[in-house]
Amino acid sequence: MLRIVKTENGLVKGIPAADPRITAFKGVPFAAPPVGELRWKAPQPAADWEGIRECYDFAPINMQTPPGLDPMNLYAREWNVDPTIAMSEDSLYLNIWTNAKTGDEKMPVMIWFFGGGYNAGNTAEMEFDGERIARRDVILVSVQYRLGVFGFLAHQLLADEAPGEPIGNYGLLDMRYAIQWVKRNITAFGGDPENITIFGQSAGAGATLCHVGSPMNRGLFQRAIFESGGGLRTYGQGGGCIGLEEALSNGRGFFEEYGISSLEEARAIPAEKLNEIGMAYGRKHRFEPVIDGYFLEQDPSDVLASGDYPDISLMYGCTGTELDVGIPGTGLPKTIDELRDWGLKKYGEKYIDEFMKLCNCHDDMDVCMLVHTDDSFRGRFMNNALFIEQRVRAGKKDNWMYVFDASMPGWDSQQSFHSSELWFVFETLAKCWRPFQGKHYDLARKVCNYWTNFAKTGNPNGLDADGTPMEEWRSATAEDRYMHYLNENRIGAYGKGNTELIRFRIRVTFEMLKEKGIVKD
Repeated sequence: MLRIVKTENGLVKGIPAADPRITAFKGVPFAAPPVGELRWKAPQPAADWEGIRECYDFAPINMQTPPGLDPMNLYAREWNVDPTIAMSEDSLYLNIWTNAKTGDEKMPVMIWFFGGGYNAGNTAEMEFDGERIARRDVILVSVQYRLGVFGFLAHQLLADEAPGEPIGNYGLLDMRYAIQWVKRNITAFGGDPENITIFGQSAGAGATLCHVGSPMNRGLFQRAIFESGGGLRTYGQGGGCIGLEEALSNGRGFFEEYGISSLEEARAIPAEKLNEIGMAYGRKHRFEPVIDGYFLEQDPSDVLASGDYPDISLMYGCTGTELDVGIPGTGLPKTIDELRDWGLKKYGEKYIDEFMKLCNCHDDMDVCMLVHTDDSFRGRFMNNALFIEQRVRAGKKDNWMYVFDASMPGWDSQQSFHSSELWFVFETLAKCWRPFQGKHYDLARKVCNYWTNFAKTGNPNGLDADGTPMEEWRSATAEDRYMHYLNENRIGAYGKGNTELIRFRIRVTFEMLKEKGIVKD
């Protein structure tokens, strides 16, 4: 097996995985530690080393609230479980799982960005084990990146210090730097630097969307996957980013609240203290990607609507419990009056009469039946349908949509909660406390097959482990907004994608976007 590899900075030695045919290289530095003068600067090259660096263990995780402390928090119970895990500002490391034997294999590469609202998460979480992906002749790379105040602080002093450079998007720049490192080094691990798929869930999917929409990233990767709905928000209502003025105002407020008067003073604050005050301030003004005019020239959702991004194969989807997403804070309508109010908030006076006529509701019971049976009221479905419409209008093909809706057995009786597909994508169910059955393991095998097939060719279809074809996953089109349903009892078509209301919503949304100048005829 390939255990020792030469990187641009020196030799690294990996450790056999549970399957000894797989080698795991953990804690490989891809950039210099972002500490001291490098705090809030773009990542810099890692230092060279002599001899062989033993990459047997995960590096310390990024600065954040220690994981696993809240027993009532679903995610603390599910996978972010270790409150004693080492944590450090020196955290720009990546991990590689490969089954290469010579370094000449040219295998496709998947680069993983974890979620956690840009303020939590790490690559050492047990569900992210890359062994099962590597078994399928795909190299898995997982990347750590700066979080919270360390990764997304914007301040005028930082802008003045580095004019003409990205502002406040240090976590995104870390990811980009890691992709570039992979392109330069992955051949030695048996990978193909010209066949890279980036993917992530939740905030990691939002970050993936930012990379797809960034003018700085053209040609860095060939495919992308957005999991658990990350970034796929309604066009014109934000894509998980904030504008530069707001970001600079938040940074100025942070300095003022804690009496910080200079960058030198800010960079001298111990990492533990900065993490503490950053988390406290972040509860009021969340640190997240910035539309800075460099890395992001506009909101990623507007980039999708405009079609001004590379024509690459995309896979995107959500879990079953993420489907019914109405207007934040309002929920779905239950009465005729609530339906009209819902329509006014969505479409305004100009379109409300047409909307109500298409709804054709005569009493409150009709409203309840409508909103629970018509996909035009399913927020994530509609966002995906709008995305498909834009993709087709722009002449872009290879659109693979899914709904992950497996049961999640256990004493808490959870259904397919946000990010629950992670256990299945990485096929790591055996690490989970939940009493999964054989049919769940069958689904996990197929999900991992679909994802790795997509990474290989841009098409998720292929054969199962016994050589039989898996259930066909059709690419979505404007006429057939097909979503692949992933459930332990059934895999196949999902959704009623051709209703008059869906066509109305797509048409009206694009009319609104044209009025804003985001899309053109």
